[in-house]
Amino acid sequence: MPSDAIWAWSIIVAATACVIVRPFRLPEAIWAVLGAGALVLSGLLPWQDALSGIEKGVDVYLFLIGMMLIAELARLEGLFDYLAAVAVEYAGGSPQRLFLLIYIVGTVVTVLLSNDATAIVLTPAVYAATRAAGAKPLPYLFVCAFIANAASFVLPISNPANLVVFGTRMPQLTEWLRLFALPSAASILLTYIVLRLTQHRALKEEAIASSVPHSILGRGGKLTAVGIIAIGIVLVTASALDTPLGLPTFVCGVVTAAIVLLISRQSPLPVLKGVSWSVLPLVGGLFVMVEALIKTGVIGQLSALLHQAVAQSVPQAAWSVGIATAIADNIANNLPVGLVAGSVAASDHLPAPVVSAILIGVDLGPNLSVTGSLATILWLVALRREKIEVGAWPFLKLGMLVTPPALIAALAAAIH
Repeated sequence: MPSDAIWAWSIIVAATACVIVRPFRLPEAIWAVLGAGALVLSGLLPWQDALSGIEKGVDVYLFLIGMMLIAELARLEGLFDYLAAVAVEYAGGSPQRLFLLIYIVGTVVTVLLSNDATAIVLTPAVYAATRAAGAKPLPYLFVCAFIANAASFVLPISNPANLVVFGTRMPQLTEWLRLFALPSAASILLTYIVLRLTQHRALKEEAIASSVPHSILGRGGKLTAVGIIAIGIVLVTASALDTPLGLPTFVCGVVTAAIVLLISRQSPLPVLKGVSWSVLPLVGGLFVMVEALIKTGVIGQLSALLHQAVAQSVPQAAWSVGIATAIADNIANNLPVGLVAGSVAASDHLPAPVVSAILIGVDLGPNLSVTGSLATILWLVALRREKIEVGAWPFLKLGMLVTPPALIAALAAAIH
C-alpha cells in the first residue's frame, strides 16, 4: 500500500473525527477545511483535484443557500411559531394529539423544506409552544429529531444528502416516487409508532393547556408560506423535468426572501445573519476529502466489492449495503458517508434496489445516534440554546429502539 495513500487516509479519518467531536468546541466547518487544506498543502492531493472536488458540490451549495434563506425568513416572520401554537390549540389539551400533530407538521416541513429546516427552525418553535402549554418539551423535541431523518427521502428536496448521493444522476420525480414512496411511508409510520410507544408514559403523566398565546400571522408570514408552497411546486416540477435542483432552489429562495422583505420594507441583514453559512465550507471540505479517497483508490475498491456482492445476489447486496451504510453514518456522519456512497454508486450501473438501499441507509440510518447526520447535530445546537442537554447515550438508547424497525421496513419496501 503506498505511503501517500496511508497519510491521506489518516488525515481524512482525523478530520472527520474532529468534525463529529468538535475539539475545543470549534465549528465543524473549521475541521473539514483544515483536513482539506492539509491534503493539498502536503502534496497528497493536487490543488486542481481539490478544486474539482469543490466544483462537484456546486448544486448542493446552491440548494443549501436557497433552503436556508427561506427557512430563516420563515423563522423571523414567525411562521413556525404560529404553526406550533396552532398545533397546541388543535390538540385541545391532549398530549397524545399534540404529539401526533407536531409529527405531522415536522413531516410536512421536512418534505418541503428539508430535514435541516426541521432541526434548525421547527425545534425552537416546538420548544416555545410546549413550554407555554405547560408540557415537558423533550418528548415533542424528539419528534423533531427523528422525523427530520425519517421523512427525508419522500422527495429529492427533503434532504441535501439526496443531492450528494445521486449528484447529476438524480432520478426524475415519477421514478423517485416509484422507488421511494412506499419506503418513505414505511419509515414515517414505523418511526411514529415506536417513538409514540417509547414516550407513552411521559405523555400519559402530564396535562397541557388547550391554547397558548401567540401573535396573528402577519403579511410577511403569509407571503413566506405562499413562497414555500411555490418553491415546492417549482422544485417538484424541476425534479419531474430531470433538472438539477440547486439553481431552482437558490433562485426561489432569493426571490421569495426579496419579495417578502421589499413588501414589508425590512432589511435583509437579519435574514443573512441568521443563515448558517458555515455549512457551505463544511460540505466543500468534505467534497475535497472524498476526492482524495477517489484518487487513492478507496472508491474503486469499495465499488469492486459491491459489484462482487451484486453478482452473487442483488437482494442480499442491497440489504448488506443498506445496513452497512446506516451503521457507517453513525461512525462518520451521513454527509461524508453519502459522498463516498454516491461516488461508489456513480462508478458503474447498479441495480435500482441497491442504489435505493444506499440512499435509505444514508437518510434514515442517522436516527440511531446524535452524530449520525448534520440535521441531528443542528437539533442538538438548537436544544443547547434553550439550555437543554441530551446526552449521546440517552439518544442512542432511544435510537436503538426507533431506528431498526423503520430501517428494516423501508429497506424491505425498496428491495421487495
